[in-house]
Amino acid sequence: MTMSTQVEANKKTAGDKAAKRPKRPKKSNGQWKVDGREPLNKNEVDKSEDDGLNVRDRIENIYAKGGFSSIAADDLHGRFRWWGLYTQRKPGIDGGRTATLEPHELEDEYLMMRIRIDGGKLTTEQLGTISDISNDFARGTADVTDRQNIQLHWVEIENVPEIWRRLEAVGLKTTEACGDVPRVILGSPVAGIAADELIDPTPAIEEISRRYIGDPSFSNLPRKYKTAITGHPSQDVVHEINDCSFVAVDHPEHGIGYDLWVGGALSVVPRFAERLGAWVAPDQVVDAWVGVTSIFRDYGYRRLRNKARMKFLLADWGPEKLREVLETEYLGYRLADGPAPEKPLTAGDHVGVHKQVDGRYYIGVSLIAGRASGTLLGQIVDLAEKFGSTRLRTTPHQKILLLDIEESDVDAVVAGLDALGLSSRKDLFRRSTMACTGIEYCKLAIVETKQTAADAVTKLEERLDGLDLPHPISLHLNGCPNSCARIQTADIGLKGQIITNDEGQQVPGFQVHVGGGLASKDRDEAGLGRTVRGLKIAADDLNDYVEKLVRRFLDGRSEAETFSEWAHRVDEEELK
Repeated sequence: MTMSTQVEANKKTAGDKAAKRPKRPKKSNGQWKVDGREPLNKNEVDKSEDDGLNVRDRIENIYAKGGFSSIAADDLHGRFRWWGLYTQRKPGIDGGRTATLEPHELEDEYLMMRIRIDGGKLTTEQLGTISDISNDFARGTADVTDRQNIQLHWVEIENVPEIWRRLEAVGLKTTEACGDVPRVILGSPVAGIAADELIDPTPAIEEISRRYIGDPSFSNLPRKYKTAITGHPSQDVVHEINDCSFVAVDHPEHGIGYDLWVGGALSVVPRFAERLGAWVAPDQVVDAWVGVTSIFRDYGYRRLRNKARMKFLLADWGPEKLREVLETEYLGYRLADGPAPEKPLTAGDHVGVHKQVDGRYYIGVSLIAGRASGTLLGQIVDLAEKFGSTRLRTTPHQKILLLDIEESDVDAVVAGLDALGLSSRKDLFRRSTMACTGIEYCKLAIVETKQTAADAVTKLEERLDGLDLPHPISLHLNGCPNSCARIQTADIGLKGQIITNDEGQQVPGFQVHVGGGLASKDRDEAGLGRTVRGLKIAADDLNDYVEKLVRRFLDGRSEAETFSEWAHRVDEEELK
């Protein structure tokens, strides 16, 4: 037999064996409507054994009485989240050990508590209650998040029932502030008050929250699920990076309604939401939200946690199929086709002094990277009430708005806010800097963020004082790769990691993303930041790097070119 004949014979034999070999069964994705409801990992087993909502009874009647050591592990590391509770990081553990230690080795016997604030709506009574809780039970901590929540730290399990009692007495809650559930509903911070608002989304936000938050029908989703609704033309709820979003549009035939977006999220695999091309009437919003949420519950991938987000289902299905399933299986009617939202013409952070529809004014102020305190929140309450205001808002940009200020009082309120360190002006970096919780409290973090951001704001505004920037340059700091501070959609996004400096030492640092952003008055559509191979900076060199980059931008930009456009145009060397 010749060599070629032998080769052909071997191929035939192999082919015959392959033909006889049974095909491997396709792996289940854990989609309830496709694969059944058998749990395929520990998270799904835990959820199937007991709904996360049920842990509240044990917290109040067992754990709060028995102390931290009495808490069952599957509750502490799982179901507690359904009530806005996580263990926080034990002090003194450096970022280099984050990936090498087990969760129980990283955690302290104190809790982070996330207070849910749907739509960012607060009264001075509510914020005053949070202030008192912070000072009484959380060592004075309080951070405003980029999802309009307020987070407390150093909370002891023994005090949780009393904190809930105080919050609920003023209409606040921590229900489903974390967990595999519908998280807080982002809403336009100027809903119902802005003079240029297209439609007030408050009724839809309040109905979804009242009917479905804490409802067992949606308390076991594949993973977290984020909603955003805005009726303001600035598109102020970062809709491109939420699982389900409604953005106000003016339909040429049907009038004002909402454009439906699905499947956005960042983290380590960023993906922007896509339009379904559907116009949703105001009285259809709740039904549409229920439908999209149900699709995620029933068809979302549950086998692998790193695939258990709506963005992965949308990537596989596409917007056309998702819309078809929504309309045929869940709504029972077809939504009208609709136009895309127009480009925003104003800034969506609402910093500054703005006229309300009723002739009064609202004032938006910058907290540096969302860092506040119980004392500061109380001072804000006192100032607002001194001038007759009882309404406030938090924003998806870590800002706070004071509402209902009379024109004659605006200057006095602005001065009072300045005295508290809260700026309502167009500061170089104070306005556009965000940071996640960082290594101070977070078990996932690798580097410090909040204080680093605050120091950067102070130093950069000193160094760059007098420069005329064409627009605010956003600086976002994240303590790990998960992008809670939206690093891929910042002009300058910094992802925390341990790096090797020029002296060969392992030090806290950042990988740099440049030129990202969401739709705004300065850009037509969302885009991810550019990464440059090997571009990493030590935390200690942050201020030098940002100053150099900004000066290069101002020297090298063409007329009307934004930072993002410049950053994506220039050679890599210009960004180093």
